[in-house]
Amino acid sequence: MTYQDVLAAARTCSGPYCKACPVCNGKACGASMPGPGAKGTGTVAQRNYEGWQQVCLNMDTICANGPVDTSFDFFGERYDLPVFAGPVGAVKLHYGGKYDDSAYNTILVPACNKAGIAAFTGDGTDPSVFQAAAQAIGDAGGRGIPTVKPWDRDTVFAKLDAAKACGAKVFAMDIDAAGLPFLKGLTPPAGSKTVAELREIIEYAKVPFILKGIMTVRGAQKALEAGAAGIVVSNHGGRVLDGTPATSQVLPAIAQAVKGQMMVLVDGGLRSGLDVCKALAMGADAAILARPYVTAVYGGQEEGVALLTQKLKGELEDAMSMCGVHSLAEISSELLYG
Repeated sequence: MTYQDVLAAARTCSGPYCKACPVCNGKACGASMPGPGAKGTGTVAQRNYEGWQQVCLNMDTICANGPVDTSFDFFGERYDLPVFAGPVGAVKLHYGGKYDDSAYNTILVPACNKAGIAAFTGDGTDPSVFQAAAQAIGDAGGRGIPTVKPWDRDTVFAKLDAAKACGAKVFAMDIDAAGLPFLKGLTPPAGSKTVAELREIIEYAKVPFILKGIMTVRGAQKALEAGAAGIVVSNHGGRVLDGTPATSQVLPAIAQAVKGQMMVLVDGGLRSGLDVCKALAMGADAAILARPYVTAVYGGQEEGVALLTQKLKGELEDAMSMCGVHSLAEISSELLYG
């Protein structure tokens, strides 16, 4: 099986909303929600993708001719490259009936572990979704990040207890999920959190905690104030607020403000190892890809995940080599053109 075979197979079982496009750029799905599209005009997902295409790298081949090391340290775990599969929820609704969330994570988490990376897993209104994802991460030796929605305090605490009991070593919250329509008016309630509320949650967790959904310098500073060990620069794929900038537009300022004080990750429209190299040059420590890994699972299960990861690794290695850098530590803004 090749990666093109994975895409072709995914087209037979994805949908009706996701088309498993040759390039996942947000154009075919547009504003389809349910589906993998974006909110309102549906243009933010497209803007995310296009933002990375507009970033250019400086080539430099007057350098030592040696191997490229893409390995990455993440809170005590070492991975083959600075890439994570992103948290996705309600896959049956948005991507097609082949898998529910539990079945999807049961494939994704160990497949990522075997491929040398890790997965962020999603959460949902059904408590079994988070529990099953946390169990899959525990079975993988804690190599994965269960991502909880911004529920009320007691619900979050209960979910963190369950994840920790399964062996999870790092937690995350997609704080921007407060804007998801299906979370509004629920029991238990979910919504935005103050710095004090987040600090209480993070202190309760007692493990590195990542806040996903940061789009401003002030947001990153508040996450740092709350005690977060890391952030994900993310606009939730454009699914919570129409009209937001691309993550590539806001990443440099955010990274400069908190670099060295916390881990900085970014998602939104990254589709290649070249994009990952650009993100690292702009200040990120690692990148997250969500929709491509859904396609990989639907089209090839474990083999699909392996093929996508190999593709990303090869592209990252090639970009680094052609830019004259041989380790992640050597990647800097000097690689950026303009």
